[in-house]
Amino acid sequence: MACSGRHLLDDGESKPSADITQGYMSNVELENVIIAFGERCSNISRIYSIGRSVGGLPLWVMEISDNPGREEPEPAFKFIGNVHGDEPVGRELLILLANWLCDNYVKDPLAKFIVENVHLHLLPSMNPDGFALRRRGNAKNIDLNRDFPDQFFSNNDVEDTRQPETKAIMRWLRRIQFTASASLHGGALVANYPWDGTQSKRRDYYACPDDETFRYLAGVYSHSHHNMSLSKEFPEGITNGAAWYPIYGGMQDWNYIHAGCLELTLEISDNKWPNASEGGNVAGSNQNVQDVQSQSVPQLLICETSLSSGFGTEGFSRRGWIPAAVWEDGCGGMVAVFPDVVYGGGSGSGEVVVWWPGGFMLPTIWEYNRMSMLNLVAAVAKTGVHGRIFSSDNGKPLPASIMVEGINQTMKARVGIADYHRLLAPKMKYEVKASMPGYKSKSTTIMLEEVTALDFILDPEADRVGKVLETVCDCTGTTKSNLEVVDILAHPQLEVSLVVLVTLAHRRSLVYDGGRRSSLLLRIGFMAADRGTAVVRKGRGCSAVCGWRHERLGEACRRREKGGGRWSGDWQGGNEMDDFFFLFVNLSGWM
Repeated sequence: MACSGRHLLDDGESKPSADITQGYMSNVELENVIIAFGERCSNISRIYSIGRSVGGLPLWVMEISDNPGREEPEPAFKFIGNVHGDEPVGRELLILLANWLCDNYVKDPLAKFIVENVHLHLLPSMNPDGFALRRRGNAKNIDLNRDFPDQFFSNNDVEDTRQPETKAIMRWLRRIQFTASASLHGGALVANYPWDGTQSKRRDYYACPDDETFRYLAGVYSHSHHNMSLSKEFPEGITNGAAWYPIYGGMQDWNYIHAGCLELTLEISDNKWPNASEGGNVAGSNQNVQDVQSQSVPQLLICETSLSSGFGTEGFSRRGWIPAAVWEDGCGGMVAVFPDVVYGGGSGSGEVVVWWPGGFMLPTIWEYNRMSMLNLVAAVAKTGVHGRIFSSDNGKPLPASIMVEGINQTMKARVGIADYHRLLAPKMKYEVKASMPGYKSKSTTIMLEEVTALDFILDPEADRVGKVLETVCDCTGTTKSNLEVVDILAHPQLEVSLVVLVTLAHRRSLVYDGGRRSSLLLRIGFMAADRGTAVVRKGRGCSAVCGWRHERLGEACRRREKGGGRWSGDWQGGNEMDDFFFLFVNLSGWM
C-alpha cells in the first residue's frame, strides 16, 4: 500500500462506517448553514441556486464580493466541493472559507483584497445525493467527473443523457464568465491541472496550451499549503492529469475548452473521511494501531517521505503511554514513538512505534489549506493581463477576442461591459492581441511582472468610418442605459496619448456611483476636424451630445442637473472633473 491516491482509480464502492461519517454536516444542516451565512454576511454575499440534483436537492452557491450580484469589471472565481459523494472534505472547507472571509474582510488585508477585487462563488456540494448515499456517484450512481463532453471521445455529446448536476454546472458557466476555478477532492494530496486525458489513452504528460499558467496556478496552491509541495511522488506537489492517470469526461478540461475557465482539480486530503473534529483526536480514537517493536520511524512508514516534526506530544497518550516524539508521516497520518512499553501480554517490552494512517482532522486540514485557497483566489486578480475593450467610433464595449502569441487558446471579453481577465504566468514577455470582426486588430508586447492593466480601443474597418455619432444616441432625449461608454478621438497622430487619456477616464469611471447619481452623468466631448468623435459618458438626455458635431476641438460641455443649479461633475470621493477639462484643452492646444 502506498499513499499515492491511485485507489481513486478503483470504481468499487466502499461506504464509510457510521463512526467515520459522524460530525459531518447533513444536507439539511449544510443548507441551513448556507442560508444563515447569507443572513449574517448579507453585506458581502448573495445566496442562489444553480439547479437541483437528481433527488431534487438545490445546488446552493454563496457569492462573496463587495458588490454581490452586480456586474463589475472584476475576475470571477469558483470553488466546487463534494463532486464525488464520498469526498466530503471540500463541502466543509468551503463553509469555513466563507465564514473566515466574512469575519476577516475588514481587518485582514488578503481577505479585503479578495472581497473588493474578485467575485468568489462557492458551491459546497455538487453531489448532495451521493453524499447522502455515502458513495462516489450521484443518485443514479453516475460519476459526475466523467459526465462532461470530452475533447477526444463522444460518449457525453448527447445533452439529454447528462445528469442534472452536470447540466447545472454547464448552464452556470454560460451565465457567468469565470476566470478560474478549482474543485476539491479527497484521496490524495496534489494539485492537478490539464490535460486530464490523451487521445491514445496512455498515461503520458499531455500539456494544454496554457501549461505554463496552469503550472503556476497549481504551484500557488501547492507552495501555500502546509506540506503539499514536499511530496515525494509529485514534484512540487503538482501533476499533469494525464501523466498521473488519464480520465475522460472530466469537468476540469471541459471548463478550459468550452468556457475559457482555468480549472484545477485539488486533492486536499489523503483520507477521504478524516475525523470531523478535534474531539476525535488520533490517539483517543477507536482506530486500530500497529505496534512494532524496536523499529525506527522511517522503516515503519508505508510511504517514502522525510518526516517533519511539529505536532508536539500533547494529547497523544494512549492507555497511559506517553510518547517521546510525534511526527506527521507525510501521507495524512501520524506516527508516535513510545519508549519502554510492555506489550504482547507481558511477553515483550521496549520502544514501540505506533502509526495511525490518515489521522488528520478537519480543523487541521482547514488550517493546512486555508492560505492555499486564499492565495489561489487572489491570484486571479494579482497576475495576468486585465482590461476592457471599446470601439473607437462610438465608444461601445466590444466582446472582442484576446489572443496571446504562442498560446493557442482564445479568450473572450465579456458581453456587456467588455472586460477580460487573461491569466498568464508572471516573469515572462507576451504579445497580446485584441480582435473582433468588423474592426482592425491591435496588439502590444508586455513584460508581465505580476499584473498588467491593458485596455484596447479598436478602430472599425474602412466601411464603418464616418458612422460616428449616429450610433451613440437617438437625439430624442430618451433615457438610455446607465452603462458608461468612452469614445476615443479618431486621429492617428494622437493614438498613444489618447490611450493614456482614455485609460485614465476609464479607471475613474469605475468608482462613479452611476446608480445613485444617474441624473448627474457628465457629458464631455471634442472633435478633430471631421474625422473625430466625442468622449461621451452615455446616460440620460443624450441629445446634448449631438450638438457637438460641429464644435471646435477642445470644447467641453457639462450638463446641469435637471431642475437644479449644481454642475453635474460630482464624482464619488469628492473628485471633480476639472482635471479632465484641463487635459482635453492641453491636447487640443498641442495639436
